[in-house]
Amino acid sequence: MLTNNDILKKIRVALSLRTEDMIHILSLVDFKITKGALGDLFRHEDHPSYVEAGDQVLRNFLNGLVIYMRGKQEEQKKDK
Repeated sequence: MLTNNDILKKIRVALSLRTEDMIHILSLVDFKITKGALGDLFRHEDHPSYVEAGDQVLRNFLNGLVIYMRGKQEEQKKDK
């Protein structure tokens, strides 16, 4: 079974994203993360600095990725 960390790694490789790109993607949804904290998510599970990515990190990354790839969606105007 894939962990959230595995999913983030696979997306990173598939889209050729750099660390700075991933930080930018997360900032699009107002989720702040440091370069070091992001690096801890990509470490091997046996490493002492390894951090498990929670659902909130993955959810925010995916939401930010939508904005990064498509652009912000403008609110639809309602006819009066």
